[in-house]
Amino acid sequence: MVKRLRITWVKSAIGYSQRQKDTVRALGLKRLGDWVEREDSPSLRGMVHKVRHLVRVEETEAER
Repeated sequence: MVKRLRITWVKSAIGYSQRQKDTVRALGLKRLGDWVEREDSPSLRGMVHKVRHLVRVEETEAER
């Protein structure tokens, strides 16, 4: 089993720094309410940590 993260954009980035807006975009999120599933990694966790106030994260497991 491979650990995956489901990342959902739940709060607008208006009023936050451009770096945080860029991080949300780099996660693959295009608009509010979008979600993506990514394979868990330390770099992904670091990106999520920087915008944790804008996204919701759920751990899931996927078979390979």
